[in-house]
Amino acid sequence: MESVKCGIFYKFATCVYLLKRITKVGKTRYIFVTGGVTSSLGKGITASSLGNLLQARGYRVTIQKLDPYININSGMLNPYEHGECYVTDDGHEADLDLGHYERFLNIRTSKNSNVTTGRIYQSVIAKERRGDYLGKTVQVVPHITNEIKRCIQQLSAGSEYDFIITEIGGTVGDIESLPYVESVRQMLWEKPDDCLCIHLTYVPYLASAKELKTKPTQHSVKELLELGVQPNILVLRTEHPLTKDLKRKVALFCNVSVDSVIEALDVPSIYEEPIKMQEEGLDCEVLKRFGMQLEPAADLSRWKMFVEKQKNATQPIRIGLVGKYVELPDAYKSIHEALIHASVYQDRSLELSLFQSEQITEANVMKKLEGLDGIVVAPGFGQRGVEGKMIAVKYARLNNIPFLGIGLGMQCAVIEFAKDVVGYFDANSTEMNDNAEHKIFDLMIEQKAKVRKEGTMRLGAYDCVLKEGSVAYSAYGTKKVNERHRHRFEFNNAYRANFEEAGMVFSGVNPESGLVEIVELPKLRWFVGTQFHPEFNSAVLNPHPLFMGFVAAAVKMGEEKK
Repeated sequence: MESVKCGIFYKFATCVYLLKRITKVGKTRYIFVTGGVTSSLGKGITASSLGNLLQARGYRVTIQKLDPYININSGMLNPYEHGECYVTDDGHEADLDLGHYERFLNIRTSKNSNVTTGRIYQSVIAKERRGDYLGKTVQVVPHITNEIKRCIQQLSAGSEYDFIITEIGGTVGDIESLPYVESVRQMLWEKPDDCLCIHLTYVPYLASAKELKTKPTQHSVKELLELGVQPNILVLRTEHPLTKDLKRKVALFCNVSVDSVIEALDVPSIYEEPIKMQEEGLDCEVLKRFGMQLEPAADLSRWKMFVEKQKNATQPIRIGLVGKYVELPDAYKSIHEALIHASVYQDRSLELSLFQSEQITEANVMKKLEGLDGIVVAPGFGQRGVEGKMIAVKYARLNNIPFLGIGLGMQCAVIEFAKDVVGYFDANSTEMNDNAEHKIFDLMIEQKAKVRKEGTMRLGAYDCVLKEGSVAYSAYGTKKVNERHRHRFEFNNAYRANFEEAGMVFSGVNPESGLVEIVELPKLRWFVGTQFHPEFNSAVLNPHPLFMGFVAAAVKMGEEKK
């Protein structure tokens, strides 16, 4: 009789357990990543690495960035201030960390993936003006914090994701970050079983004392505690390995378990970080906190293959990047990473040389660019540095060096061709010279009608139909592609026949508007210009076809020079 009772109880307990599992799988969990001690520690890479590990376990994951600056988006930020402006499929101009999210997880982010203080206050003020608050006094708490929480949770509509990782920009203690930390505190209180906080700090090494110091981490956690947030997991950025005693000390003073103190040792490549985080057990600690199964482990086999190829690629490939923001490499972060992806898959070690376009002249171009296997002319806006870009284009064209022009780089290639080959000596873009006789790039009629009504930028993903037999068609291996844009001026199709007669091929065109997307010079080794930004669609496990084609041509040229 006792055995029968035990059997019935066991079956009942099993049913309860399975029911709980079903319930757990169907809901969204929120992971917050905050930073302390100093900025630029790598919260975006840490968030991306964790997302990568959870995704490799079969979970549906997305990431978002909450930025404390008051700008509405990154569109008007100077690259010297903030690095590149990343563009999502739906046309949002975002923080560059979204590029890391997409490259690590091979996902597509959106305008909901990057929210600024400017957008938060804009939304709250609009609601107040409409009378949504029924005349109540609008305050940081609860109105601003409620709006922040709404933005965090709107990604989970319909339980599309198992995990939403939210990176909080800035450093704990910054005045502008306080409403975000308060919002995190509220969500941790309201959803204790579905939220956790990961705090990233720095453990400096004092060479004179020959030891690592944990006091900055302790003070950072103390500051977070004063704001009502107890971090569940600590990730310690360090240049030297952490001892077990040091981890125990941090755990004791910061109210976390020893297993929740994660070492983030500096690594040669950011792409090694998910592997290191797996070795440290970051994903396991997260799953344990949520009461979820730890098996099976994350399958990083493809990722590890890429990292091994990167480590073993010793033969160099020399690429030159010509732009006007080269003093700050983050201004071209996505281009750099896309070149790395393509180089690794072709067993080459990328040697990227950055050239300030303002400093390139007819007199020194050969000395500066000589010996390169390929040349990329970068995107941008405005007149500054354009002449140097055109000189670099001409050097690549006349010396048959593999060339990739992106955005303004493509426009410079077309204008240079117009001047030197087609014979339009006064050719230019309206952006550079509104009085030019031949405006090869101009605002289209439909854009001019919108100038006073709305922005004239073409932002986000648009379709592009490829010409069969072209270099682009060969690279993509398909007839129709979808790429992201961020520009205002378009190729003037009134000149198209003249360019085609001179030997330029328009190999990519938007099927609805007829606007030119890709140009080529088929008689050269590899010469392609794109109006769109292919770098935004390159990921570690999915390198971009055009960058693959460009690097392959550069590799071939390098071999021929030997």
